[in-house]
Amino acid sequence: MTTLAVNTPRAKVIGDINEIPMIASDIIYEGAAVGVVKGTGHARPLTSVDLFVGFAEAKADNSTGAAAAKNIRVIENGTMVLPVTGAVITDINQPVYATDDNTFTFLPTGAVFIGFVKRFVSSGVVEVKFDVDGFVDPYQGKFRQTLSAATLTLDAQDSGKDIFCTVDTVITLPATAVALSNCRLICMGPFGTVQVSVDPDNADKLHGPDDTGADGGVAVNTKATACRGDFITITNGHTDGATVDQIKGTWTIA
Repeated sequence: MTTLAVNTPRAKVIGDINEIPMIASDIIYEGAAVGVVKGTGHARPLTSVDLFVGFAEAKADNSTGAAAAKNIRVIENGTMVLPVTGAVITDINQPVYATDDNTFTFLPTGAVFIGFVKRFVSSGVVEVKFDVDGFVDPYQGKFRQTLSAATLTLDAQDSGKDIFCTVDTVITLPATAVALSNCRLICMGPFGTVQVSVDPDNADKLHGPDDTGADGGVAVNTKATACRGDFITITNGHTDGATVDQIKGTWTIA
């Protein structure tokens, strides 16, 4: 290692603006969510497989140019008023995702994390706080699945999953002999609209905080107070039933 022996002035980058070389033959419009192609490092209108790098400060037209012929200026952190599918007044602090440069949702499946709801504006419109360097996707690191059916029976292949429930649903656990670990079941409906129930196999028990330990017990996320983002994490780790590893929201376990 060689340490400095003389003053070495370095270029300082100040502010919340970045410039990124664009892909070839494309236009990024002002206000678009901008993504970076992971394999090339070039910017483009965000897709569901990109890295989110901010919002376009102004239109950049590289429709006739080669890759990197033009740069796009992006705002890396701040607050934007965005249309978010299904947004209601109780969604403050909910994580927001994007499936393209102008489609925003609460469902993480097939989408890229953008930021968090800061303020409700009107039905389906909210202020979203974003920070490409500072904010972390709360659902990162797990396989994601959307459930919009009334029933689902889990199996070993559901280990490590985040399952987002958008309608009232009863989720049946496998027999204790089936390996199942760290499966998180998440309410994705607006406040008071979706009830998630977890039913052990046959007469198996469900071991959780302050539960009765009774055979055939069921865990229910109380619908009247259910919030978007309430969850329960289940593991088949006991000889006579599954265990509750984590829980958020109001659940009854009996």
